[in-house]
Amino acid sequence: MPSPSLDRYALGMQTRRAVLGDAHVDRASAQASAFDAPFQALITEGAWGTVWSGETWTKRERSMVTIALLAALGQDEEVAMHVRATAQTGASAEDIREALMHVAIYAGVPAANHAFKIAKRALAERDAAMEEEKQA
Repeated sequence: MPSPSLDRYALGMQTRRAVLGDAHVDRASAQASAFDAPFQALITEGAWGTVWSGETWTKRERSMVTIALLAALGQDEEVAMHVRATAQTGASAEDIREALMHVAIYAGVPAANHAFKIAKRALAERDAAMEEEKQA
């Protein structure tokens, strides 16, 4: 785990950008208002500056666990976002499949079935975007 003396917000923003990409974080930051700015700071410091910045698990491992948890909870948009982020975390399509197989057993087949549909679409979007970048 990172040292408590580190600036959690700065570390969180660095990790958030590394995982989700600058474009996503820039959009989220631009959409923040006085109402939800404290929430954005909370997730940047807590989720990204503490949990995602920990040293025990790799970004790949965190990615797989996060996708499984979000799928089990039925958080469709978050599942798609984290599947697309696997381009940065190193989790493969096979890793995602295995995480969703666990969802089927431990959280239910309907949750996994729905998440497989979302993941297939998000992987196709991710792969298309990566191909566009190569050609640019």
